Amino acid sequence: MTRSLADRGHEVVVERRSDRSTRLADEYFATVVEGDATRPSVLAQTNPERADVIAALTNTPATNLAVCLLAERLAPDARTVLRTADPAEEYDDFVDRVVFPEAAGSRLTVNAIVGSEVRSIGESVGALDVLEIEVAPDAPAAGERLESIRLPEGSLIVSDANGHRIAGPETELEADHRYVVATEPAVADEVVNLLRG
Repeated sequence: MTRSLADRGHEVVVERRSDRSTRLADEYFATVVEGDATRPSVLAQTNPERADVIAALTNTPATNLAVCLLAERLAPDARTVLRTADPAEEYDDFVDRVVFPEAAGSRLTVNAIVGSEVRSIGESVGALDVLEIEVAPDAPAAGERLESIRLPEGSLIVSDANGHRIAGPETELEADHRYVVATEPAVADEVVNLLRG
């Protein structure tokens, strides 16, 4: 992640572990502050008032929340991003964005295991999943227009076969074409069965 942020021009990293902070300082043209960012004196060394975003990404949500709340005091105009290990916990009232990397990792793993006909795309923090599904030739919905099939409540076909237009009632679900579908977990199996058989 540090490499990706550096590639996009982000300059400051606060790292608690000295072995990592030394490596980061050697590898990147960035200011690396070694210390605990929950301490105001450490976070203040990063000049947070100049930051666009302050992201707290440790393995401990309580630490991340403390950093984000402190950042809000020191840099009220900066966006705050909090990493969580528990997507059920509500942080939306306290930070601008919540990330749950384990969910993204598990989706990538599932994509690798199940093949390419149904795969998760994009990022998601909540339970809603965005899938790309290839319609099987013998699926119940193959060759049907959206207006003539009954999608489960809690699901939506987002794109047409080419991915260039929003799907509408006239969109025909063509076999061997892929569609972007948003679905709630309770009906995901129904949607997959409808499009895959």
